Amino acid sequence: MQILLMGGTRFVGKPLVSRLLHQGHQLTVFTRGRQPVPEGVEAVNGDRGDDPALDQLKGRHFDVIVDSSGRTLHDSQRVLERTGVPAHRFLYVSSAGVYSGSDVWPLTEDSPLDPASRHAGKGETETWLMREGVPFTSFRPTYIVGPGNYNPVERWFFDRIVHNRPIPLPGDGTTITQIGHVEDLAEAMARSLEVDAACNRIYNCSSKQGITFRGLIHAAAVACGRDVDRLDLRCFDPSGLDPKARKAFPLRLSHFLTDITRVERELAWTPRFDAAACMADSYSRDYALTPSADPDFSADAALIGA
Repeated sequence: MQILLMGGTRFVGKPLVSRLLHQGHQLTVFTRGRQPVPEGVEAVNGDRGDDPALDQLKGRHFDVIVDSSGRTLHDSQRVLERTGVPAHRFLYVSSAGVYSGSDVWPLTEDSPLDPASRHAGKGETETWLMREGVPFTSFRPTYIVGPGNYNPVERWFFDRIVHNRPIPLPGDGTTITQIGHVEDLAEAMARSLEVDAACNRIYNCSSKQGITFRGLIHAAAVACGRDVDRLDLRCFDPSGLDPKARKAFPLRLSHFLTDITRVERELAWTPRFDAAACMADSYSRDYALTPSADPDFSADAALIGA
């Protein structure tokens, strides 16, 4: 199939491009041109926010459009205005951040959405695709980790462990979160294109189980080869902070756990990485190769004092 990827040279795009090439597809990547594209992949360079750059896609038609970088409904609409509706599928990377807070866990794909979420634009895009009859498949990961992650998730923990710093820990550390490996997400996305039942479906996609904050820190320490018992964990009271904030601490301060039963059942897919394996892989294939030379720990003082 002829596939257009909006983004494809960073993080999620890299393993996805590799899988799609292996499946024999013809790929066009719309990219800002800062990173090279693999041999055999057509590159169209430009910023998707720039109309003349997007106009390079006018008159071109694709079987599949993969949008892994769109954040708002307008972002995706502007692409389809130039290319038309894809013949086979619009493949969208949404986020589990679209969900409202809840007293019931894990969250399913039918759980209420939060119109005030910073990811609300992704939920609006899914609703529009369904309403307009655009054949689509959308994935809602929680926290994606792995080599090439440009969001400070696992690196935040590695920095403090490797540099022997105190590690801020919300509450007693029993809040449950969920991470998933970028290669698992890419595998599920590629597989969905071969499954008719995946058309017009939304999938939670992450590791199978949740993990507590304390457990995640321990997994990070093991990945770094450090003694868990020697960690300097400093508990702080998160009650006065926005539970969905990701500023001084890299994860939302409330439970965040999704049910991945649907994607496992309908795509015959299961994640290869649990949380511990995610951290180990990210450390060995990323952080150990490009460690942070002089991390900024100044924001920690707001949580645990000087």
